[in-house]
Amino acid sequence: MLRHLTPAALGRIAGSDRKTSVLRRLSVTAVALTAAATVIPAIPAHAAAFKVLVFSKTAAFRHDSIPAGIQAIRELGAANDFAVDATEDANAFTSGNLAQYKAVVFLSTTGDVLNASQQTAFQSYVDGGGGYVGVHSAADTEYDWPYYGQLMGAWFNNHPAIQQATVRNEDRAHAATAHLGQTWTRTDEWYNYRTNPRANVHVLQSLNESSYSGGNMGDHPITWCHPQASGRSFYTGLGHTQESYADSNFRTLLLGGIRYAAKATNADCRPETGYTTLYNGSTTGWTQAGPGSFANSDATLTSQGGMGMLWYNAKEFGSYSLKLDWKLTGDSNSGVVVGFPATSDPQTALDTGYEVQIDATDTADKTTGAIYGFQSADLAARDAALNPPGQWNTYELLVQGERLQVFLNGTKINDFTNTDPARSLQQGYIGIQNHGSGDVASFRNIRVKELSGPSTSPSPSPSPSPSASPSPSPSASPSPPANATTALRGVASGRCLDVNGASQNNGATVLIWDCNGQNNQKWTSTSASELRVYGNKCLDVNGAGTADGTSVIIWDCNGQNNQKWRFNADGSITAVGANKCLDVSGTANGTKAQIWTCNGQNNQKWTRV
Repeated sequence: MLRHLTPAALGRIAGSDRKTSVLRRLSVTAVALTAAATVIPAIPAHAAAFKVLVFSKTAAFRHDSIPAGIQAIRELGAANDFAVDATEDANAFTSGNLAQYKAVVFLSTTGDVLNASQQTAFQSYVDGGGGYVGVHSAADTEYDWPYYGQLMGAWFNNHPAIQQATVRNEDRAHAATAHLGQTWTRTDEWYNYRTNPRANVHVLQSLNESSYSGGNMGDHPITWCHPQASGRSFYTGLGHTQESYADSNFRTLLLGGIRYAAKATNADCRPETGYTTLYNGSTTGWTQAGPGSFANSDATLTSQGGMGMLWYNAKEFGSYSLKLDWKLTGDSNSGVVVGFPATSDPQTALDTGYEVQIDATDTADKTTGAIYGFQSADLAARDAALNPPGQWNTYELLVQGERLQVFLNGTKINDFTNTDPARSLQQGYIGIQNHGSGDVASFRNIRVKELSGPSTSPSPSPSPSPSASPSPSPSASPSPPANATTALRGVASGRCLDVNGASQNNGATVLIWDCNGQNNQKWTSTSASELRVYGNKCLDVNGAGTADGTSVIIWDCNGQNNQKWRFNADGSITAVGANKCLDVSGTANGTKAQIWTCNGQNNQKWTRV
């Protein structure tokens, strides 16, 4: 149903696309809602691989590109074996109805389009494994629903006039962007967002603000993805114009986003920051060992002949996260070699280091994800995460001490510990293999993040920012061990971090209150850097905000950076996603917790009791 528009809602309408009066918008919306089908079409005679629901209800500005968008998605479905239903009836958002869809596309929705029960059904659908795809003004939707803000990634702020701009394609392995070059020049309406989502999402595309007028974010993500509990989220700010939906490149982007959200293809969409590029077009620092070579074109290395190895001889690495994108043709063979001393002989590298295999058809200890000849991958997990030959995959090789963990498209598939005294993972070089004639493997975007030392966490937190107060407090609180459950007492107030009214509802306020030992004041630190309460709720920065004063709440744990916290030596606790401190502005019972720029004051310091 269409809700009564509050003054705040009308303000949002005024801040969105200004092309008609509010009255005209509401009139168009009413006509559209009247015309919208209230019954979802029946399943077609040919049972498609999966079904997608396109939802285009608007309660504010209405894009004239919506019909073209619906038609484009229908045509993509017909050509790619998925069925498409389209509706503007929010009554379709029930648990029973949503269960038939692998993904729901919010196609240029605007305003407040779901009521409370519909929101609950949609949240349960996504967190239970469903997919969300947001297109363009999906970011101009549901401002008062914190979960939607997390799911979408960032809300719309404003935009300049429609104009040409240059898009940087940061990830060219994802199915939405693998077909594009390193840059893409096109015309669209370029949104500025209220916050930068990078800390909580995996950015696929960003804007070069020097290529157009009116961008004001600096670092300007425009297309991104991220896991959401058991589900997946994909958003693109592109798609304002009718012409977009006739553009084959944009259609392929949209198709890749739908297929990712529907789990028809895989990608590593975990947030990614702090990596240094080793290869993204330039082979400076790389040397070929042994026969064969790698062709270097379009920021892609493609193997030729062998058996040889292209290795990065500019630096040895100890504890690190190495990420790279790879693709095979047919039944080809390749691998990534780590932990070997400097050598001009590829066989010596294999004999002194470890190869993480790339070849999905070999024996268990010599197949994709295996530590070649030593340890098989978890084959069930590997098979579920693997994209077939001809499609891109992403490896993360996480080396910490003598431990090597392998992640395929964001899923952990191997966990190996070196016990061979003749080998060591703690210091060495990295290389990629060209296996032989007929074995064609391609690699893109090789990058590394060096870590400070051994850790059990597969996603290490960044180093803490320097404190404004160099002298540690007497109540310094070093990081607690994993699964430690304690109360957190504010140094300034002497009161404990508390869930208001012992509520277990998503969005419940976190504040300070007299310490009482009750469950709503017991916080468990996990190896994933969470602070859990009641076992399944996480301390959460509301809406993944980063501004001073953003409130702190509880929410279902979902692995996003706005639910990760770092204990510092001075007793402060940093919100990883915002890089700001857990803070209270007073000492009285009921003072709400928030995040604030770290300043070394006692209202930002906590002790475990």
